[in-house]
Amino acid sequence: SPTITSPAQMTGVGVILGTAAYMAPEQAKGRPVDRRADIWAFGAVLFEMLTGQRAFAGEDVSDTLANVLKTDPAWERLPADVPARIRQVLRSCLQRDAKQRLGDMQSVRLALEGAFETAASPMTPATTASSRGRWPWMVALVVATALIAALAVPALRYLRETPVVALPETRLDIVTPSTDDPLSIALSPDGRQIVFVASSDGVPRLWLRSLATATAQPLAGTEGATFPFWSPDSRSVGFCAGGALKRFDIGGGAPQRVASSNGCREGTWNSDGDILFVPAASSPLSRVSASGGAVVTVTKLLDGQTGHRFPSFLPDGRRFLFLVQGSSDTAGIHLGSLDSTESQRLTTADAAGVYLSSGWLLWVRAGALVAQRLDLERKALAGDPVIVAESAAFDAGAGLGAVTVSATGLVAYRTSGSSRRQLVWMDRSGRTQGTLGMPDENALSAPKISPDGRRVAVFRTVLGNTDIWLLDGSTVSRFTFDAARDSFPLWSRDGGRIVFDSLRKGHRDLYQKPSSGAGAEELLLESDQSKTANDWSVDGRYLLYHRNDPKDGADLWLLPTAGDRTPTALLKTPFTEYAAQFSPDGRWFTYESNESGRPEIYVRPFVGPDGAGATASLGAGQWQMSTKGGIHPRWRPDGKEIYYLGPGGEMMAVPITVTGTTLTPGAPVALFPTRIYGGGLDNNQGPQFDVAPDGRFLINTVLDSAAAPITVIQNWHPDAKK
Repeated sequence: SPTITSPAQMTGVGVILGTAAYMAPEQAKGRPVDRRADIWAFGAVLFEMLTGQRAFAGEDVSDTLANVLKTDPAWERLPADVPARIRQVLRSCLQRDAKQRLGDMQSVRLALEGAFETAASPMTPATTASSRGRWPWMVALVVATALIAALAVPALRYLRETPVVALPETRLDIVTPSTDDPLSIALSPDGRQIVFVASSDGVPRLWLRSLATATAQPLAGTEGATFPFWSPDSRSVGFCAGGALKRFDIGGGAPQRVASSNGCREGTWNSDGDILFVPAASSPLSRVSASGGAVVTVTKLLDGQTGHRFPSFLPDGRRFLFLVQGSSDTAGIHLGSLDSTESQRLTTADAAGVYLSSGWLLWVRAGALVAQRLDLERKALAGDPVIVAESAAFDAGAGLGAVTVSATGLVAYRTSGSSRRQLVWMDRSGRTQGTLGMPDENALSAPKISPDGRRVAVFRTVLGNTDIWLLDGSTVSRFTFDAARDSFPLWSRDGGRIVFDSLRKGHRDLYQKPSSGAGAEELLLESDQSKTANDWSVDGRYLLYHRNDPKDGADLWLLPTAGDRTPTALLKTPFTEYAAQFSPDGRWFTYESNESGRPEIYVRPFVGPDGAGATASLGAGQWQMSTKGGIHPRWRPDGKEIYYLGPGGEMMAVPITVTGTTLTPGAPVALFPTRIYGGGLDNNQGPQFDVAPDGRFLINTVLDSAAAPITVIQNWHPDAKK
């Protein structure tokens, strides 16, 4: 095997000083080194002398440094008769955390005292045979200890005192197939592979590319995948698809379901085999074993927080970064721990951050990729931020930037992506019938058409503030002006008012305002739970909304528009109900639920609270509309069909036949692919299409399917530039 004199392992011109196989992890990362790096080097040499193989092998310098940072020596190769004391010293020398190593060579010498007496003890005939097996490690111990006195101290002092020469920074571009989800990219921890979402044939799935090759390959069985993340050993990829958290083992086989989830968004994986993920919209983070099992809530939503998103484990596997969405006094990138539900906000941010093992936090701010030192002991940022890239794609609505890092120090990002959206009119065959407004770069979301079909309400994030906006032909006007986040507009049946949710009081409460804009805003419903308006009853007497509870998930509720306005549960089950809408005649309501283990579309008869109550509605019948998963149902204006999004983002239609009190659904039919924002499984972003009175579809589409290449940065060392 390669040795210290192998050319591929030796110091070259313009590289970090030292031989890769014997570099301490901190030295391999380009950080300052001290005498504890000497201890590591001694341990690597001793291991090699005892076993005849390097502790950290690799075909070249990059492979070797990756193994130094991520893999453990093959301890089982140590000769069986090596004393426990030597084994203990060797393990102490090769601790990746410098604080856990022996402090200096004097400590190593003291720890090895007595080994020579054992080696030099008189031999008796009974011990002669066994001593022959002991002799190789005795020689190794004598030689290695001699190195301490003769070579290690002066040579390694030179190593410490010689300035570290940073490897030259390089940037290369990876061109990917077309994609509607350019933010979903993930470098493997060992820095050898990258996975991303692409949809060259119109169906989003995971693609895998080795950085040593020029081509990428799709991963079978990952259709509908989004937000991939890696296992620490770089052998498996986690992702969300089909309303479930899944894993794909690179070695082969079909994806495995890890946990069912209505709105599964993103995750992160630690070396203990735990996956931290987002199980549903407006929820705290949850933990589950990578092999499946019980799902346990890890974080806690506090007042003003509407959701925890995009977790990312730190190297210790206990602490993690995550994004808090909510009011301005709590939103931003937080530092959390598996050992506590409490967290510390590090910085305000519109997008999640990632941690580079050299001690930097990276995130997208105002369209630029920035980095700042993260002091983990103080739980605070330190120093001044630096610009990594002048432009990086991000989605302020989702809270994600197109940036990923590896444990070996690689950084990858895209310069543009899904931030540009366009409202497009389509007929039921998928033919474009025109556009509404201009391409939008302000996270336009959740279009709702007015009852007369003339105006559209959306919410947009402009200069960091999310408000309701109105589109009337080519005119775009701001409708709400509060500094808090206002989102998910809903027109009243007569078009005279718009209901929306707002974080003005620290939780998502319901407000309404005259659609003319001339009038005061009125608080309709305030409570600790997050709420989103879904629809009005046909007679205007009830506002249908879904309410998110961290313990019970989302359920459907009715708010009377007159009287004492006491809410009543319409549909409250152990499952998650979401995105409901009344039929045009008011007799039925459709909604999505994860009752089957994935999002599906259902219909029930509507019985108001002043009739037999919600219990009668539960017992009066239920019909499943979708058969292979679906989200965000909408009625056809005449009530003869229900539309919804299939798992691949295709527009689906189910014909409806009503006979007396019985509703009979037909077989679902795919109408056309949508290229809709969020795809076919994104519950967190809410419905991204609406149906006009004339039957046309208004789709919030994603532009730039030919997204910018993924840029990979090698040897990013900002300190070396100062």
